[in-house]
Amino acid sequence: MGETDVEQVTLALLDAANDKDAEVQAQVRKSVLTLGKEQPDRVLAMCQDYLLKHPKLVVSHRVVILQTIELIVGSRIEAITYPRIKSIISLASDEMTRSKEVVPDWQQAASNILVAVGNKHINDIMEEILSKFQPGVLPHFFVVQTLANLSDSNVYGMVPFLNAILGTMLPMLSLAKQDNMKWVFSSALCHFSDSIMEYLANLDKAPDPTVRPDTFSSEIYAAFDILFNNWLQSRESRLRLTVAEAVGSMCHLMASDKLEEQIAKLIPAILSLYKKNNEHYIISKSLCQVLDASVNMGSRVLETQLDSLLFALHQQVSTSVDYSNPPTVKNHNEVLRCFSLLANAFPDRLVMFVLQKLENSNERSRLGSLAVLRHLINSSTSMMETKKLLILASIRQPMADHSNKVKKRVVQVIMAMAHHGYLELDGGELLVRFIVQHCALPDTYQRGQKTEDPEEVTNEALRSMCDNTLHLLTTTVGRLADVLWPKLLNYLTPPQYNNATTPLCRSLIVLGNKKKENKEPSFNIDFTQEVNLPSPQTLMIKLLMNAAFPFKSRAHGGPSLSLLHVLSVNIHRSTEALWDKEIPPLLAVLEESTAESLDKKRWHKNVLEILSKTLVAVDDDKWVCQLAAEATRYLSTYNSDLEEKSFLYQCIGVTLQHSVNKEFVKKQLQEILLTARHNDAVEREGVALGVGRCANSHLDGTLAKLEEFGKSDAFKKSPSIFNLLKERNDVETEKVKSTLILCYGHVAVNAPPEKILDRIDQDILRCISKHFNTKVTNVINGKGPLNVLGIKVETKDLTMKLSLIQSIGLVAKAISECVRKQGYVFTRKQELISVMLDFIKAEPADSLRTPVRHLVMSTCANLMPLDPALSENESFDLLKVCVNSVFSLPLETHTPEKTKEEEILDPKQRKALYKDTLTALHGLLNSVLTKDPTPDSLQSVFKHIECWLSSPQEYERERAITATARMLTHYLDNMTVKNMVSFHNLGALLGRLSPRCSDPHLVVRTGAIDCIHTLLCIQLRYEGVSLGYKDEAVDGLLLLKDRLENPDHSVLYKTCSEITWVMSKRLPLQQLTTFVFMLFEGLVDSQSNCCRASSVILNTLLKNRGGGIQEMVPEMLEVLHMQLQSITEDQVRVAVGQTVLILASQHLQTVVNTLINQPLPYDSWTSEMWMALGADPVVANQIIEMVMEKLSVMAPYVDKKDSMIRSGTTKMATPKPFAMTCGLKELLLNGQSQEPALSQFPQLFSCLTVRMGASVGVSAPKDNNTKHAASVHVAGVAADALRILLARAQLDEVMRRLDEANAWDAMKEQNTHITGVTLLARAMAKHAGPRLPAIVECLCPSLNNIYECQRITVTAFFSELLNHHVATELMLIDVLMNNMMERISDPCATVRMLAVRGLGNIAVGSPEKVNKYAKELLAAMSSGMEEKDDPGKLITLEAMSGLSKVLVYLDKKNIHLLVVYIFMKIKPFLESENDEIRCASIHLMGHLSKFGSGEPVFKDQIHNVLVSLLLHLVDPNPHVVKACKYAMRVCAPMVGSEQITAMFQNHLYEDKSLHYGEFINDLTKYLIQDFPGMLNFYHISVLQFFKSNWSEVRAGAAMFIGFLLGNLPEEHFSHLNMGTITKGLVMLLQDPDPVVRVKAAEAMGHFH
Repeated sequence: MGETDVEQVTLALLDAANDKDAEVQAQVRKSVLTLGKEQPDRVLAMCQDYLLKHPKLVVSHRVVILQTIELIVGSRIEAITYPRIKSIISLASDEMTRSKEVVPDWQQAASNILVAVGNKHINDIMEEILSKFQPGVLPHFFVVQTLANLSDSNVYGMVPFLNAILGTMLPMLSLAKQDNMKWVFSSALCHFSDSIMEYLANLDKAPDPTVRPDTFSSEIYAAFDILFNNWLQSRESRLRLTVAEAVGSMCHLMASDKLEEQIAKLIPAILSLYKKNNEHYIISKSLCQVLDASVNMGSRVLETQLDSLLFALHQQVSTSVDYSNPPTVKNHNEVLRCFSLLANAFPDRLVMFVLQKLENSNERSRLGSLAVLRHLINSSTSMMETKKLLILASIRQPMADHSNKVKKRVVQVIMAMAHHGYLELDGGELLVRFIVQHCALPDTYQRGQKTEDPEEVTNEALRSMCDNTLHLLTTTVGRLADVLWPKLLNYLTPPQYNNATTPLCRSLIVLGNKKKENKEPSFNIDFTQEVNLPSPQTLMIKLLMNAAFPFKSRAHGGPSLSLLHVLSVNIHRSTEALWDKEIPPLLAVLEESTAESLDKKRWHKNVLEILSKTLVAVDDDKWVCQLAAEATRYLSTYNSDLEEKSFLYQCIGVTLQHSVNKEFVKKQLQEILLTARHNDAVEREGVALGVGRCANSHLDGTLAKLEEFGKSDAFKKSPSIFNLLKERNDVETEKVKSTLILCYGHVAVNAPPEKILDRIDQDILRCISKHFNTKVTNVINGKGPLNVLGIKVETKDLTMKLSLIQSIGLVAKAISECVRKQGYVFTRKQELISVMLDFIKAEPADSLRTPVRHLVMSTCANLMPLDPALSENESFDLLKVCVNSVFSLPLETHTPEKTKEEEILDPKQRKALYKDTLTALHGLLNSVLTKDPTPDSLQSVFKHIECWLSSPQEYERERAITATARMLTHYLDNMTVKNMVSFHNLGALLGRLSPRCSDPHLVVRTGAIDCIHTLLCIQLRYEGVSLGYKDEAVDGLLLLKDRLENPDHSVLYKTCSEITWVMSKRLPLQQLTTFVFMLFEGLVDSQSNCCRASSVILNTLLKNRGGGIQEMVPEMLEVLHMQLQSITEDQVRVAVGQTVLILASQHLQTVVNTLINQPLPYDSWTSEMWMALGADPVVANQIIEMVMEKLSVMAPYVDKKDSMIRSGTTKMATPKPFAMTCGLKELLLNGQSQEPALSQFPQLFSCLTVRMGASVGVSAPKDNNTKHAASVHVAGVAADALRILLARAQLDEVMRRLDEANAWDAMKEQNTHITGVTLLARAMAKHAGPRLPAIVECLCPSLNNIYECQRITVTAFFSELLNHHVATELMLIDVLMNNMMERISDPCATVRMLAVRGLGNIAVGSPEKVNKYAKELLAAMSSGMEEKDDPGKLITLEAMSGLSKVLVYLDKKNIHLLVVYIFMKIKPFLESENDEIRCASIHLMGHLSKFGSGEPVFKDQIHNVLVSLLLHLVDPNPHVVKACKYAMRVCAPMVGSEQITAMFQNHLYEDKSLHYGEFINDLTKYLIQDFPGMLNFYHISVLQFFKSNWSEVRAGAAMFIGFLLGNLPEEHFSHLNMGTITKGLVMLLQDPDPVVRVKAAEAMGHFH
């Protein structure tokens, strides 16, 4: 390669070095570097020359070239000749100093060259630099900067020069007037000092080990004097910081006496910089170096500066640290290092200073002091040993700080203290308490709130930190075990530590288990000695209470239970065995549960059971009494959480139940009743539950205490409750009465059954009524009805009302339990129910605010089983009031308006209230049926519900169906069949419920099928079937339930039909009529889904059982006609039409008038009539023949002018053929039309296919009678008819293939019609071959039709048939080929294109026939490639694709003479802009290759296009890339190189990725090796692609040339026109596409 070429390329690269694209710029630099590495001197010379010849080059361009020089020098310093080094030094020095002004990027780049050269040639560099660093003359900024950088990069080379440099520099310092010069001198002195220190620290590696610090001390001090006394006072902050940094570094090199002299001035000066600068890290670093040097030499002056030092450092350490800003973190660490240095020199003063600062309440000050204290505790252990007690005392003040930030820092200090033995000392327990207190912190924010202060320490964060700290103290500081155990128990019981329970328990569990495993005596706690600890009883009750509410206070239940287990022997020696058995299963339940999933009622029962079992195991009445007394005293701690307090009352009740001390029991009951806060409903309930549990063992004592309390002064004054000697007001009195009323109810239900009945009237009901209304006597004592009591329900206090209702219900429940064993007539039953109903009637109908409804209904349900029974009217009133009161309530999400008396319930409370109310209603209905389980009773209950089943409101229907389902299930479960009883209302019930199986609401649907299943089970029982009998059909209904979850209507109606089949099978004949007429009413249900379901059920029923009710048909038709007038749903109208057709199916006289003249599109009724006609094969056959005949002779469409204004026409379908097609489609929908459709399948298939072709792009005829006709898809109707025909012919596989390919949609549309017909023909050829001969025969005449749309359809169909061997098998090949040859000259270009495609397809379908038709095929394909009337080149494309297929099977003798001719014909298409033509031509070239084997002419042709193929491997179109890979792989053997052949065949697979760069690199090596004589041709061919339209190809051409040059031996360069190549690459280097520029630059890198 000539030097000129390399120079031109290098020059071009240098010109492009400032390209706007960063990637291009990087590649240019890389290429120049590549050239530079190969020929460093030449390239460096060109870079130098370029800079010299372009003195006015923009700075950025100049910088890039200088940076490139630096890279070449850095990588090839050893290979560069010394003269060139000298000239580079000279150039860089000149570039660096040419401008007296500072131009950073430019001069820095030049400086970097000098530094890079200096690593090898330090003496030459110093010679050059020092020539510009003369005494008495202020040097250039970058001269000094270069010296500084050299001292960093070449320490051992530079330090020997530093003494002389410093000597020259010192006088210059006084000449520096500009801040930037002062800055660079200061920076240099800093670097010099650091280099000297590094040199001295590594003397063993240094060239001159005799160097000592004092070698430089005098010069350093002289420089220090100027910097410190003059420059440090500069106004420029950047300069001040650099001077300070230099001063710090210089201190280590100053003589000790000189440094001692300066300390008194130096330290204040550095400290003063803190106020003048925002960036403090450099100052702190400098100060640290000064202190380090001072402490190391044992300075005495330093102590005089201590106060100011500590003050300033404390200010720094108190500054907040931004951990996202590294300099602030570094500054903080340097300041702490300063404190460490001072602590080693002045420990006492430093500690006193820090502790005094802790007293300062300022947040920042305390944070800083704590940071220092923590640092000193951790880093200066021995020095701090004697100061532990002092520190313990001083830490108390920050512990009392209210700031969470301070507390966080305190926790960190405590953790440090723990590891160094502070917590075992006197006062250490306060630190433990501090941690525990902050484990109990509440949340800072409500859920969803966020802090705006990024530095804020939230309660959650602090609490989590304390949790972890407590855990670490427990597990990692072993000596603390005896400090923490058992003292941590102190914090378990006070309520202020509730939130710390979980971490406390976990720590205690770890400590306890460890001591227990090691059998340490300290595990056993002596509570008599540890007087400050809570008693075992208090601990047990607290931990059990925690366990009862396991997910409160950060899920304290599990840890509390586990701790109770660990403490067992410490609580009582008798508990260990019991708790070993009982506690683990409870813990397992908790592990598997969440707050939502845990069954609270069952869980509370489990906790009470373990309490009861524990008391039995303890068997110590004194211990039990103490437990009850302490639990009672503990009640007040739960005043803020009444749910827990209520449970504690139950625990006390259970405990008293196990006490045998009756006086103690009475005393505790008195205490409970006196201290209870009766104003709260939850607490009242808790008191009552506790008193009730106590009554189980102490009935007489409990009743006596309740009566005594009711008469006591507690109703007048209550100093023990309110601490005020004042009269109780009426409201408070009524709340206490409410508690007592509730107590009586719970006493009744908990008392022993054998004792309670005698007490009901006199001791319980009498007291309840007395407390409810004390102004009226003789309430329930047998002297008068209850309604004379004067109870004014609407004005009575709600609390007392609820207590009364609840208590009466409990009494009734208690009686019910007892009467199972002994008879009892409750004479007050009806009177109580009347009062209960009055309570409900007084409730507002439009809202649910109180639990009155559900309590009343629960009470009535408990009263119902009791004798005497209610009369029919009483029962009717009860049900009517309750059902309507509940079902009419608004949706639970509805928020009622707030009244003066009552608060609005929150959504959770409202949801619970609704649930309780509905459950209570279900219980009441069940209790009514339990009392009288007969069909009449069932009907009497259902009549109150049935009107709600068809309510327009979804939630009302849901309530009704749910109530019905539960009621029927209860009826079935409790029915007794003694005699054969008729279930006379089954038909009516089924008629009402079955339409609901299609209700829009899922719950109603599934509820309805449950109801039907239950009704049929009841019917089976009444028919005498045994209880365990399983009817397969009836039980099968439940299997249909899952299908009702699918909202799809067709699924629902099909399911309804299956349900009807089961109902019709089980329904007695005498009830069939009732069922049918109920279904007629269902046709006009409020829900359209249910209307449809009614019609489905009706039709299914009539099909199955219609023959049995013939005498009712006239009346049924009359009712149907009347209902039709009200039906608006189209689907229901269709279904009613089906009903009429079912009824008329036995009467052949019923016919339908002609439908062809009906308005289009047909309405649903007309369509159904067409379908009905299909049921008769004879009639259907006649209609099909008539329609085919008419369609073959009538015009399919007419051309209508668009408008008077616009030119152009629109194809509009002629009405009658269109109507016939619509009718034919509807007829074929009937499954019974299969026989006539199959008998005429070929004719009908051909007719509909041609009709479809004539309908594509045709609009529907306009009809004045309808506005919808225009929206009908004309071709779609024919396509649908054809689809139905295929289904009737049971061509399932054909249909499946067409559906998978969306062929039907394609056939309907003009732009995809040919594709759709092709898919149809393909499916028929593959899966319906035997039917094709008749179809082809029927279609052939249509090829001569005047309508080209029909010719297109048939030609497309025939063309695809030729693609399948079935054409030969069925001897259709000649007919099809002749037709295709005729269509080659069709006037329609689309038909000609399809004919060429068909001729090509023979190679796929019948390859053995290719040579038979070789002459015709080659002629047709050749003419196709020369087609003139082919604007989209579609015929050309088909001809090339077809010829590719034909060539695979053509004998060589038939094409031998045409190979080169065809090759020449397709060559121009290789560069076509049409991707498909490019792809097809390349494929065709590959197929031609097999005929050129051994032909020199063909080999030449391959080499002619080889470059084109190689470059199209990066074609933007992936299909072209695959075609290239295929063509090159099959042509490989003809290239004439074994290596290239192997390479093509190994790497060029269509689906295999190709690394193009590596591929071309290897290929060029083989081309050079095997075809050196063609290199000139190759490179000229490649150069032509430099102007390609595709940027990818241009980039590929650049790569090709680059690798060709890179791999070319010197002797072959004569074959290449390097000048042309160079010009071409230079041109590409200016290409608009950056990728091309990158590749051009990369190629230029190979010019070496």
